[in-house]
Amino acid sequence: MTVVGFNFTKIGGERKAGSKGKLTISNNFGITNVSEATIPLGGDKSRALKFDFSFESKYEPSVASINLEGNLLYLFPNELAEKVLEEWKTNKKVKNEAVEPVMNAILNKSNIEALFLSRELNLPSPIPLPKVNLAKKKVAEK
Repeated sequence: MTVVGFNFTKIGGERKAGSKGKLTISNNFGITNVSEATIPLGGDKSRALKFDFSFESKYEPSVASINLEGNLLYLFPNELAEKVLEEWKTNKKVKNEAVEPVMNAILNKSNIEALFLSRELNLPSPIPLPKVNLAKKKVAEK
């Protein structure tokens, strides 16, 4: 199983009036469609599936939003690809064996793009970034 393509088809962000007080950021994403993709890779033992997705970061209370849409092409063994397509057609869900690598690939790219957009819109990062914390050590007196 391998990522063979990734594309953003929509990239958008909007900053509204400033807000005073506590700002909360929520991220939401999901797969909106699964279909078979025709690409000349993998021979007869593999099939490519196209996963359409949407990603949104909301800055509340109604301060800003970042919206991304795109697709991911993923190469699967034929048997698993068939199961994934059937599960999507029946239940609009992605099989457990496939959902983790697909969702992680989408999150990796989308979080980075949302981080760049937040910088351009002068917004806090939509994902927690590491911070240095120089805590003072208490020394026991003798």
